[in-house]
Amino acid sequence: MKGIKEELKYYIDNNLIEERTGNINAVQYFYEDKLMRYDEENVKDFIDKHDEYSDFQTMLFKFIDDRKLKDADVYNKVHIDRRLFSKIRSDKNYHPSKETIILLAIALELTEDELDELLDSASYSLPKNNEYDLIIRFCFIHKIFKIADINELLYQYHCKLFNY
Repeated sequence: MKGIKEELKYYIDNNLIEERTGNINAVQYFYEDKLMRYDEENVKDFIDKHDEYSDFQTMLFKFIDDRKLKDADVYNKVHIDRRLFSKIRSDKNYHPSKETIILLAIALELTEDELDELLDSASYSLPKNNEYDLIIRFCFIHKIFKIADINELLYQYHCKLFNY
């Protein structure tokens, strides 16, 4: 997505503003036109619409509730410390590590898309350009949710293992 400055440069470089405006106030016209379109979109409504489950804590506990699991079922399955899990539950601003989020996703047996959503809610991702992330993605696609099995795959490719 281009920013306003890049888009303006594109319009000027390609003489598109002059054709649309027919006057020397092209830059002013361009900005007024852009600002009107942004106002019409109503940025606040857009943010509110996408903010419902966008934070990590809300999304995690929605997944837990949807699966009708108890907190202890989740953190015990992947050997996450109860105190760490309590911090995640009680502190909305707590930002867990990518590894912790992956472990929670394993415990919840999330789909690949759900995993991506959960990671994204904490500003992480599983890029498709390194073996560790590809192996993790492979495990979710193929529903491999035992830590020992995942670690075996990670070990074969000389990747960092999960501690448990």
